[in-house]
Amino acid sequence: MARGDGLLNHDLLQGEKGPQDACGVFGVWAPGEEVAKLSYFGLYALQHRGQESAGIATSDGDKILIYKDMGLVSQVFNETALNTLTGHIAVGHTRYSTTGASSWQNAQPTLGRTATGTVALGHNGNLTNTAELLELVHERYPETDGELRRGNTTDTAVVTALLTGDREHTLEQTALEVLPRLRGAYCLVFMDEHTLYAARDPQGVRPLVLGRLDRGWVVASETAALDIVGAAFVREVEPGELITIDEDGLRTQRFAESKPAGCVFEYVYLARPDTTIAGRGVHEARVEMGRRLAAEHPVEADLVIPTPESGTPAAIGYAQASGIPFGQGLVKNSYVGRTFIQPSQTIRQRGIKLKLNPLKAVIKGKRLIVVDDSIVRGNTQRALVSMLREAGAAEVHVRISSPPITWPCFYGIDFATRAELVATGLAIDEVRQSIGADSLGYLSEDGMIEATEQPRERLCTACFTGKYPIPLPESQHLGKNLLERPAASNGCDPGPDAEFESVLETNMPVVIGDPGRQE
Repeated sequence: MARGDGLLNHDLLQGEKGPQDACGVFGVWAPGEEVAKLSYFGLYALQHRGQESAGIATSDGDKILIYKDMGLVSQVFNETALNTLTGHIAVGHTRYSTTGASSWQNAQPTLGRTATGTVALGHNGNLTNTAELLELVHERYPETDGELRRGNTTDTAVVTALLTGDREHTLEQTALEVLPRLRGAYCLVFMDEHTLYAARDPQGVRPLVLGRLDRGWVVASETAALDIVGAAFVREVEPGELITIDEDGLRTQRFAESKPAGCVFEYVYLARPDTTIAGRGVHEARVEMGRRLAAEHPVEADLVIPTPESGTPAAIGYAQASGIPFGQGLVKNSYVGRTFIQPSQTIRQRGIKLKLNPLKAVIKGKRLIVVDDSIVRGNTQRALVSMLREAGAAEVHVRISSPPITWPCFYGIDFATRAELVATGLAIDEVRQSIGADSLGYLSEDGMIEATEQPRERLCTACFTGKYPIPLPESQHLGKNLLERPAASNGCDPGPDAEFESVLETNMPVVIGDPGRQE
């Protein structure tokens, strides 16, 4: 489908599932500003992180209003809706469902009661101890009538319920007690009637940044969202940090020790290329991945072309390092999104050409290097190679600017299941044969990490290595549809989405965390 920034993600084939993006969160505290419109444009910049639903909650100091629906940001909101969302505080969210179904009930921000008012919350990431936290909700608030009672099946609703608190404690104090209990990846932006809060998990798996407006503050998933609303980048929200912003200004507290393990796939694919993470520009990192890919997997060819648009920066880097000309061999249709009209059998057989079409005059008779950021199932690359050969390519050499993806992510990326990942069951040459390429080369793990300019120990590489920096629970307590399964005698029934169970069946070693680290 079309990404919010006008680029294509991996959904180039009907029914083909690529690595789906995490969610996007945005928060603003700015008296005198149109905070709903700031949130709208901030979410627009974060549309690539989730295209299923969008929502904004605002507060005028007396009451919280919330507007959310299924669809893209531009589909959910119009001028009338935004004009009704008045106030000086706002929390916004754009969602891809990595926990809980894609439904209106699960759209965010979530809304919940506190002992003294209301809380609205947006979450990016995935918790790994949701079942444990749900038991805590039932123990503490057995009479809760929050979103869990109304059919919300997300880990976000569980956290919202835990923030109910009591009259003896403020929301800030309750958050400082609840946050250390959460495990997994979470960037939270939440508010009550008077205060904006932002928190990031101790590993800092997903990005979260702080920006300054002339009359207030902004927090967002990516620096690109700060740019679009005219906020100056101040710094990243630190792992294990809770930021509080109200009429007394900004204050910060640490609720957990920082143990950085930022997601390396943000650099490879998830984040916008105009975003900066941990001081490193994402575009620059991807270009460098391409340069290193050229050094690791050279081949004689006439032209380097990208798979639009995710492969473009790496293809530029490959061309620079190899001296082989860069060209646009494929034209994309930016307006083909999630179509509700099933194509005819004739069109369906053309498959990928609905979204990409080859420039035959550029391709014919050429030895091509086709650069993409990753291979998931391999169906897209197979269709691309076939299409390029039909267009007259003499040779097609595929180069991938990351290592083979062989493990599921439990921290906020919805990959295909491990059984569906083509690199899980096949050697590299077998993958090459499967997609029909003349040659295939993946960037090494070392090359990928060096391109990010981050220390290896500060990155999560679990989808490539199987080394999970945050401990995982038993298989029955994992899975996208955890809170939607029928209860079993021993707790939640794992069901078909219990990806960790299939991991355990592979007889391959699973390294969970650092044995020398206090979790």
